[in-house]
Amino acid sequence: MDKKKAETIRSWEIVFPNDANPQQTMFGGKLMGIMDKTAGIAASRYSKRIAVTASTEAMDFINPVQVGDRIQTTARVVWVGKTSMVVKVDVVAENPLSGERKPCTSAHFNFVAVDKNNHPTKVPPLLVETKEEKQEYRIAEIIKQQAMERKKQIKETESSYKRKIKK
Repeated sequence: MDKKKAETIRSWEIVFPNDANPQQTMFGGKLMGIMDKTAGIAASRYSKRIAVTASTEAMDFINPVQVGDRIQTTARVVWVGKTSMVVKVDVVAENPLSGERKPCTSAHFNFVAVDKNNHPTKVPPLLVETKEEKQEYRIAEIIKQQAMERKKQIKETESSYKRKIKK
């Protein structure tokens, strides 16, 4: 498979009162859902396959999103394995009256490309050229390694706990 350049996917939403908590700031889960959807589109367009979310990593909320704000979600595949992809997602809120923009959150989403039988399938290698792309690739690689290690430790702990219960 030839290396492939990742496309940047952008989407816009408006935050309505039903998207918010009593402080009139957007629910984190609602925002995560929007981010996951945009990330899924980026992963699917990159791989030319159905892409399913495996995990969400390194999500940091920087500034709250207010009711009435417009939010721009930007997603791009920044790391690729054999069947998996890491998609970096950034969200910026924009005040519709002042035009002021502020970063709100960012996260990395792990996706797996699947075939028609829902089995993992290969994706093209990622073409990484610029200094920024190389930095994002390295960060995503660290995040992916940490996610795999965390998953392994959880599985080992669960197995150990289950063995203790059986005794």
